[in-house]
Amino acid sequence: MKALIAMSGGVDSSVAAYLMIQRGYTCIGCTMKLYNNEDAGIPKSHTCCSLDDVYDARAVANKLGIPYYVFNFSNDFHEKIIDKFVHCYQNGITPNPCIDCNRYMKFDKLFERAKIFDCGCIATGHYARIEYDGKKYVLKKALDESKDQSYVLYSMTQKQLARTVFPLGETQKTQTRRIAEENGFINADKPDSQDICFVPDSDYAKVIELQTGKKSLPGNFVDKNGNVLGTHKGIIHYTIGQRKGLGISFDEPHYVCGICPEENTVVLGKEEELYSTTLTADDFNWISGEAPVTGIRCSAKIRYRQKEQPAAVTVNDDGSVKIVFDEPQRAITPGQAVVLYDGDVVLGGGVIKRQNDSKRQ
Repeated sequence: MKALIAMSGGVDSSVAAYLMIQRGYTCIGCTMKLYNNEDAGIPKSHTCCSLDDVYDARAVANKLGIPYYVFNFSNDFHEKIIDKFVHCYQNGITPNPCIDCNRYMKFDKLFERAKIFDCGCIATGHYARIEYDGKKYVLKKALDESKDQSYVLYSMTQKQLARTVFPLGETQKTQTRRIAEENGFINADKPDSQDICFVPDSDYAKVIELQTGKKSLPGNFVDKNGNVLGTHKGIIHYTIGQRKGLGISFDEPHYVCGICPEENTVVLGKEEELYSTTLTADDFNWISGEAPVTGIRCSAKIRYRQKEQPAAVTVNDDGSVKIVFDEPQRAITPGQAVVLYDGDVVLGGGVIKRQNDSKRQ
């Protein structure tokens, strides 16, 4: 079978390509060009990280003896990912563009190109597993839980899972690097990417102001009762749970507990004010293709590096999902993803719309 391999230029996708060849697939490598220098505030004359990644991916593809292509999806990426990123921050929401990229770019667009190249499947360097239980496809955590990426894959459909391979799902990261070293890959020691690709210096506000051409409007820091505590430099600079960079001091630590774009205010409070037990999520995807008809018990996580927490889950009439945790969770953040698990099986996930309470119980 022919396989289209998404090669980011990193060590993981490079080893994924190698493993696919070892399994007998006829492989075609590709890199998705997703943004232009100016989108990230990088001078046009500068060699940005995306070009370095293309160089590394091409070098590995040449070493493996497979065809290699660069697909320019920058216009689609700008519309579906960057524009949404900007809109969310302007409205007091903290988005997860990497999840959106998986959903709207890495899978949708790659499957379109796979069809053109007559490839029966695509493969990526994600650390996750796909299994077929005799009735449907199941998305599971990677065996190396320290590298597990199932959280960012919750939007995958049965149709996509049927035609996707994650070669690294049963591989430890140390083993991945060893394979790269043994095969002389140029990126064997390349560090893992930590930043959002179009925000290479982690300065989200700079990118948002670059995209809009406008400086963020200052406003008031307030407490939960509306009392003014000071002046903030614009809501795009803040997210729920933030403590550093507030530019205001208190006798005890204060954190961002809420963002109100209508009033252009940022609500500050003490640590205990960050905790909630209940949230509502919408745009929910159930991996099986079917939502449960009754309430279920499972575990859920509200951020990538968090350990799943036990919770009760109910599907509302409008398809949104109510999640009630057994214990209060810190800094439930609108715009971030909540993902449900049954052991190592991903049940589904959605976008946090709101927290429904704000006190420790």
